[in-house]
Amino acid sequence: MTSGPATGRTLRFLTLALILLLAGCATQAPSQMEDRHPGDWRAQQSRLEALDTWTAAGKVGIRTPEDSQSANLDWTQRASQYRISVSGPWGTGRNTLEGDGQKVTLTNGDGTFQAATPEALMAQQMGWSLPLSSLVYWVRGLPDPRAPHSMSEDDAGFPATLDQAGWHIDYRDWSRADGLWLPRRLVMTYDDIRTTLVINRWQPEQAELP
Repeated sequence: MTSGPATGRTLRFLTLALILLLAGCATQAPSQMEDRHPGDWRAQQSRLEALDTWTAAGKVGIRTPEDSQSANLDWTQRASQYRISVSGPWGTGRNTLEGDGQKVTLTNGDGTFQAATPEALMAQQMGWSLPLSSLVYWVRGLPDPRAPHSMSEDDAGFPATLDQAGWHIDYRDWSRADGLWLPRRLVMTYDDIRTTLVINRWQPEQAELP
């Protein structure tokens, strides 16, 4: 990897890419006092698979051998339309990513950038890409059905780890919102990249977009 300003630019876009397809936010914070029980995951799986609308708030941290950064996250998604705002300590203010299934636009202190897909936008800005569209599944605790995967379960039958497309996802904590158990803390690793997502508030089935 590069260093200095180039590394900061790479980290900024990488963080945006890794959080591109999340979920979270709520009229009240998710409950963390309830216990998970065997059978809970299987009982809600069909609802999770159908979930395509949410508002999310949380934090993302990324660590590479050269640097580490963190940012605040606000994400609204309704089917293929989404708006993600990221603000962090890297000195560029707010980054807003918007997409509608036909194009993706990123606006920040460096200007406005556009591409047909999140992957294309990342390749345009960085020269390489990641399987970003898989994150919409991973953040719900589901594998991307379009690619092979392996998964392990914890004692309650919930996902413990997921390996897919070269990524290892470790599900560390869960919270309950609107009757759904959803990942609260995920640690994702790919080679020497480590990303931690903490979803502080979930609001499934709700999204305010134009």
